Amino acid sequence: MRHIITSTAKKFWAAISLLSIELIIILILFILAAFLFATLVDLVFIQKKTDFDFAVFGMLEPYVNDRNTRIFSILTYLGNHQFLIPANLLLVFFYLFIKKHRWYSIKIPVVALGSLLLMLGLKQFFNRPRPDIPVLREVHGLSFPSGHSMMSFTFYGLLIYITWYNVANKTWRWILMSFLALIIFTIGFTRVYLRVHYASDVLAGFSLGLIWLVISLWTMRRIEKYTKKEIDPAVQKPTIVNVETKT
Repeated sequence: MRHIITSTAKKFWAAISLLSIELIIILILFILAAFLFATLVDLVFIQKKTDFDFAVFGMLEPYVNDRNTRIFSILTYLGNHQFLIPANLLLVFFYLFIKKHRWYSIKIPVVALGSLLLMLGLKQFFNRPRPDIPVLREVHGLSFPSGHSMMSFTFYGLLIYITWYNVANKTWRWILMSFLALIIFTIGFTRVYLRVHYASDVLAGFSLGLIWLVISLWTMRRIEKYTKKEIDPAVQKPTIVNVETKT
C-alpha cells in the first residue's frame, strides 16, 4: 500500500513538473474560482446568510454622493450588453478581415455566447431577486450571478489572453493587462455601489467568468491543435512521383 501511494505521488509530481508556471497559475486560479463559487452558493442559498452583502452596502454608504454616482453610472456601461455586443462584433471583424487570425475570430464569439447562455441559465436556476434599495432606479431581472461582472470578466479577460500572447514588449504587456483587470474589477464595484447587485452576486460573476474563460479557451486550444495535426501532415506530405528510367 505504501509503495502504491509513493508511486502515485511520484507520478503526480512528475506530471506537475511538466506544466509551465503559466499553466500552474491558471490551474490554481481555476480551483480557487470554483471553490469561491461553491462557497457563495452555500452561504447565500443553503445557509440563507446575507450579513456579508449588507455589511458591504454599509461600508460603501458614506461614499454615496451625486459625483460618485455619476462616475460609476458611466463606468458600469462598460459591462453593459449595449457596449459589449458591438465590442465583440468589432473584435471578430478585426481578426477576420484586418489581422486575419481565424482562431481568434472563432474564440471570441464562443467565449461571449457561451458565457451569456451560462449566465442566463444560472440566473433562472438560482432565481435570486435584486436588492430593493438601488441608488438610482430599480433594475429588472434576477441578481445571481451578476451578468455585468461575468460578461465583463470573459470579454476583458479574453483581451488579457490576447495581450499576453501578442504584445511582445513586456512593459506594455503588463500595463495593458493591468488596465484591463482594473476595468473588470471596477465594473463589478459599480454594481455593488449602485446597489443593483449584492457583493456575492459580483464575486460569483467573477468566479464563473474565470471558470468559463479557462474551459472555453482550453477546449478551443485543444481543437485547434487537433485540427492542425489532422490537416498539416496531409498538406505537407511530399508527393511521390514514379519516374521510369529508360535505358
